Amino acid sequence: VQLQASGGGMVQAGGSLRLSCVASGHTFSNYGVGWFRQAPGKEREFVAVISWSGGITHYADSAKGRFTISRDNAKNTVYLQMNSLKPEDTAVYYCARKYGGSWSETLGYDYWGQGTLVTVSS
Repeated sequence: VQLQASGGGMVQAGGSLRLSCVASGHTFSNYGVGWFRQAPGKEREFVAVISWSGGITHYADSAKGRFTISRDNAKNTVYLQMNSLKPEDTAVYYCARKYGGSWSETLGYDYWGQGTLVTVSS
């Protein structure tokens, strides 16, 4: 099982980025996928999650109204569209496969991508 996150970069405050997470090595459409982020010196925190069908999504309060998670099962890909970015969104963003437990805790995920860095300048 592999997950490959990409799409990070440097953007000014107020700008947008779209992250992608491409999965392989398993039946992608059977699993939910989440996005987490980790800023320097901080713990990894939940951002958003999407169910296997795409019909259910959850967001951290910090992401609501600005970020949108979606998926294309035909392409084995989950996206995180991030708009109105703020300097506090600066972090390494990770995607992970949901396997059980809480959708907002890292323990609920079993496979993780390598992360993609998002830097938002003020």
